[in-house]
Amino acid sequence: MVETPALPHLRLERPGEGVALLTLDNPDQRNAMSEPMTDSWVRAVQALAEDTSLRAVVVTGAGTAFCSGGDTSWIAGEPDAGPDRLRERMLPFYRAWLSLRRLEVPTIAAVNGPAIGAGLCVALACDLRYAAAGARMGAPFVRLGMHPGMASTYLLPEVVGTAAARDLLLTGRLVDADEALRLGLVSRVVADDDLLDTALEAAAQIAGNAPIATRYTKVALAGSGHPDLEACLQWEALAQPVTLATEDLQEGIRAAQERRRPRFTGR
Repeated sequence: MVETPALPHLRLERPGEGVALLTLDNPDQRNAMSEPMTDSWVRAVQALAEDTSLRAVVVTGAGTAFCSGGDTSWIAGEPDAGPDRLRERMLPFYRAWLSLRRLEVPTIAAVNGPAIGAGLCVALACDLRYAAAGARMGAPFVRLGMHPGMASTYLLPEVVGTAAARDLLLTGRLVDADEALRLGLVSRVVADDDLLDTALEAAAQIAGNAPIATRYTKVALAGSGHPDLEACLQWEALAQPVTLATEDLQEGIRAAQERRRPRFTGR
């Protein structure tokens, strides 16, 4: 595993060709989103955005938690501040962490333990979510006396639908991995010890696919997808011909005919 220089409260590693692993690394605080971690996250995501060799990203947490959410000492650090001042603090914080959604490559959250509040939103910002059997997830903002943040009122309905999102946001309850799977909050649940390997294997599989086709597919699925069938057809009638004109398409067909793995180059 090739490791890049360390970032405060964050590790950025390259465990395989085209794959990056981002590990939230503040286990003593259950990977709460400290200011140093937030700054490191912005730097790391920017570096990944500029990496033309990147094909997939896995996000996980060090220790027993994925992410316990925002650092409460920072959240409540200005008790005398007014709403305008607090808004000036929160918007950059939200945008910093949700910058992950700007990456053109698929992202996978390996939820190794509790993913709470804003920490859950980091997982929701990923394209895929795999959970360890012992993981728990929830958005208990109202139980702390605050309105939901980090785009949770957008991301949760997008992933689990309006009814389930209302249940989770209005009650603030946590769900275990099995319920998260039933709700569609995660797409796979695996044994705790197998989680990271499973996520990295999926990332390697994605990294082995045609990069242009993969990026266009991520764009097609962004948000809640196409607004209607006709919009979908119009998009696909443009995006599919773009990929038909690539060298990778010819390589993919040759590989299928020759019964071998394709060697895609992104051209």
